[in-house]
Amino acid sequence: MSNPVVTHQPGAGGYGTNVQTGEWSTGLCNCFSDCLVCALGCVCPIALSCYTANKYGENCCLPLVPGGLTAMRTHMRLTYGIQGTVCNDALMSFFCGLCEVCRMAREIRIRNGEITL
Repeated sequence: MSNPVVTHQPGAGGYGTNVQTGEWSTGLCNCFSDCLVCALGCVCPIALSCYTANKYGENCCLPLVPGGLTAMRTHMRLTYGIQGTVCNDALMSFFCGLCEVCRMAREIRIRNGEITL
C-alpha cells in the first residue's frame, strides 16, 4: 500500500473573515469605524480592555497586570500575521494605550465578522 502524497499545505486557521494579513485592519485613531468600541473606550477603558482580552480568548484580567496589554498586542499581532516588533508593541501600549485597546477590540470584531469595514 502506498501513502498519499501531500501536494498542498493546509491553509491558516480561519477567523471568520478574509481580512488581509500584514497590517492592522484599521488605523490607530480610526474610531469612527466602530463607534461602540470608541464610546466604551472613552467611558470605561478598563471594561474595554477586559472585554477585548475575553473576546480574544485570554484571561479578562490580563490587561490589568503590568505588561499584559503589550503581551496581548504582541500575541494578537503574531496570530493575525501583522508585521511589527515587540519593542513597537511595548511603545504603542505604553504611549497610546487607550487608542491601542480600541484598535485591538476593532480588530477582533472585524476578524470575527461582527463588523465590516
